[in-house]
Amino acid sequence: MAQITLTFPDGNSRAVDAGITPAEVAADISKSLSKKAISATVNGRHWDLQWPIDADATIAINTMQDTAPALELIRHDLAHIMARAVQEIWPDVKVTIGPVIENGWYYDFDRDEPFTPEDLGAIEKKMREIINKRDPVTTEVWERDRAIKYYEANNEPYKVELIEAIPGSDPIRMYWHGHWQDLCRGPHLQHTGQVPADAFKLMSVAGAYWRGDSSRQMLQRIYGVAFQNKEQLKAHLHMLEEAAKRDHRKLGREMDLFHMQEEAPGQVFWHPNGWTIYTTLQDYMRRKQRAGGYNEINTPQVVDRKLWEASGHWEKYQHHMFIVEVDESRDGENDDASAKNKDQTRINALKPMNCPCHVQVYNQGLKSYRDLPLRLAEFGSCARFEPSGALHGIMRVRGFTQDDAHIFCTEDQIQQECARFIDFLADVYRELGFPEFEIRFATRPEKRVGTDESWDYVEGALENAIKAVGRDYTLEPGDGAFYGPKLDFYLTDAIGRVWQCGTFQVDPNLPERLGASYIGADGERHRPFMLHRACLGSFERFIGILIENWEGKLPFWLAPRQVVVASIVSDADDYCREVVAALNAAGIRAEADLRNEKINYKIREHSVGKVPVILACGMKEIEERTVSVRRLGEQKTSVTSLDEIVSTLAKEATAPDLL
Repeated sequence: MAQITLTFPDGNSRAVDAGITPAEVAADISKSLSKKAISATVNGRHWDLQWPIDADATIAINTMQDTAPALELIRHDLAHIMARAVQEIWPDVKVTIGPVIENGWYYDFDRDEPFTPEDLGAIEKKMREIINKRDPVTTEVWERDRAIKYYEANNEPYKVELIEAIPGSDPIRMYWHGHWQDLCRGPHLQHTGQVPADAFKLMSVAGAYWRGDSSRQMLQRIYGVAFQNKEQLKAHLHMLEEAAKRDHRKLGREMDLFHMQEEAPGQVFWHPNGWTIYTTLQDYMRRKQRAGGYNEINTPQVVDRKLWEASGHWEKYQHHMFIVEVDESRDGENDDASAKNKDQTRINALKPMNCPCHVQVYNQGLKSYRDLPLRLAEFGSCARFEPSGALHGIMRVRGFTQDDAHIFCTEDQIQQECARFIDFLADVYRELGFPEFEIRFATRPEKRVGTDESWDYVEGALENAIKAVGRDYTLEPGDGAFYGPKLDFYLTDAIGRVWQCGTFQVDPNLPERLGASYIGADGERHRPFMLHRACLGSFERFIGILIENWEGKLPFWLAPRQVVVASIVSDADDYCREVVAALNAAGIRAEADLRNEKINYKIREHSVGKVPVILACGMKEIEERTVSVRRLGEQKTSVTSLDEIVSTLAKEATAPDLL
């Protein structure tokens, strides 16, 4: 028999017979490893213990201590175990597909009756019975015709269709979990008992069209989550509970911030309270950028396709763009708008990003090396087509505003500008309540423009900039843009979720395409580098992150309704108005609640609306020129003089950059 060489993580190698399986390799190493083994990694690919190895390879044996492969197998096996449980309870149900997704899996079923919450409980119980049976998991590769006949005989038309869609050269791999069989590429665990029975939960049921086609059968999709142990599951379920409490859509209704409606999908109707947050945040960023050496500009929202063609976006990004056609021959309000003159039709697009327009501003007038770096910032309103299924409150929208800026500089200024931006961004994040963030450094992709020497220099400049400001980073090889490397900045919120917000990208390509230049010290024309940068990303998404991070209890300076002055008795109405006037004069957003309602009712209502401070005024307060102070989340009240509370709250209402 032919021999092959296997190389292990410790560098040792051994010659073995071709066709050996990882299970046999594990058994040869030790009896203990054989029992613990769940899969292998062969030449970087996740490998079932039952699959033969036919050529020289590197190999590592995985156990339940190896988190990534363990979670993949646990979740994939649970998808099969759930499908088996469903068919054991309801034999007429037809199965389709069940992939692993983030934190768990789903499986789609064709069943006449809808699954109920009680059904999910029954399925979970049956799944644990299957796990406890410790049924073996086995696999075979079948000929295509044999597999089709098998599924036809078992009345599984969806599996037949899946096999017919598999390219003819690909193997048809079949898996059995005990007696139950499924079509699957694998890998899987070695028996059902390897799945932790106390670390999974079925979460919900949703509708899903077969193969995503709305003209096909509507199926029922059951979602589940799974982890390596029950402690991780418990932590995840707690996080979901917290996330539900913090959902910006729920809090947006309670705080009367915004709404969405079907006549404007993916676009935000900001209410006064929400717009107050928006403009307060925008004013803060405007001050920070002005102090940081940025010049604010504003560019058109509708731009002729010629610019998008020149920039390259028309070819690569058109499917995300909203197209606007205008008949330039129409003249006068009585013209028929529906009768377009094709020869005079001009095709425009709502801008999906601001960068080509910023180059147009840069290109006005001759630039010298003495003018660089030139930092241009814009609160740019953009529009991008996102599929309706991807829209999510104000977190994922079609119309948004970026805190966008572009820095035009020379090559030897890149490192300094990068370090300067990281410090700038760190200051912004800290003042907005995110003292820690992660930097991910994406380097050159396989397909790219530019010379290796240029990439070496620019990547070195970014790396040196990160080190110069004393930050750590995670390397993401090959994930840079085709024109240059980038840094992405990730925030972690109060419940551990990670959000990508800021970015810093080096781009020599767009200035080249759009003819940007400067006169160097040598008197010759040179191309500037263009540095794309953003701190918040989009205002809409970042406000959603802020709302969820703070559970609606925004920092006082950012809260839309900072103070409510509530009357205890109607005789205190005039004093309440006086208190409101004093607070307003000190720059505090205050309003009076003079309704003929009990004070406890008013406090409950405004607490639900996340008003940070409620001041109650009755006859005693009038006599003593005081107010009763109730802060959000606190049960106790305190009594403070009017002058003192105005002074205290005026300081709290000051934005952090103005302190």
